[in-house]
Amino acid sequence: MVDIDAAIGFVVAHGDPVDRARLSWLRTGAPPPADVLDTAETGQLPDGGWPARWENGVASVDATCFRLAELDDLGALGRPAARKALDWLAARQRRDGTWEEDESLAPDAPPWARPGDLEAQLYLTANAGFWLTTAGLDARAAGPLDDRVGGVYAGVVYAAAQALANHLRPDGTWPSYLATGWLSAAVLYRQTMFYESARIQTVLNERLPEMSPGDVAWLAATLRRVGVAGDDWTLVSARRRLAETQRS
Repeated sequence: MVDIDAAIGFVVAHGDPVDRARLSWLRTGAPPPADVLDTAETGQLPDGGWPARWENGVASVDATCFRLAELDDLGALGRPAARKALDWLAARQRRDGTWEEDESLAPDAPPWARPGDLEAQLYLTANAGFWLTTAGLDARAAGPLDDRVGGVYAGVVYAAAQALANHLRPDGTWPSYLATGWLSAAVLYRQTMFYESARIQTVLNERLPEMSPGDVAWLAATLRRVGVAGDDWTLVSARRRLAETQRS
């Protein structure tokens, strides 16, 4: 049994204002203070992306996805800053449906965002595709492909899903990081590619016992965000794993 009250108390006692505001939004839907939102949006570049490092002024796909995750947890994905960032992500998609960081970021990029690396390319594609999918759930349709899932980003998300599915191996595994798996499963699920998504989820379920609590929480939140049912076997296993790993 998870002790939710103890977890809440820990965040309230030890978290910063952004942590507490995220917790409050997720629990009760309480709007965050304006200064917290300003902090979460700090550093956005004129083109809409966020840089990985302030001094270079080059927008990063990875950093922008991270900021969108923070804004989503604050209920702020519909704010102008988030919409501008999503438009930037959509415009950055390559012709084959994938994303890759700017070449100028190569010297300092972490392994999961290194230009020219297939593992990094698939991770960034799954991550960007997920946030464009999430944002598109409530977005106004405005284009020839908008009958597909994804609202204003429908065509972009469709191309991302196809690129991810093309790299899925017969056994359901993928040539990239663990997180690429649950992000891809979410994108494919929303594209009604249920068979491909289920194959990935089968592999994830097998790996759950060895996952860190942080990864398990990220996996579960990702799948729930795109509408996977709470009684789905992967999510049931995830909650069980979180219950087993909570500390006193």
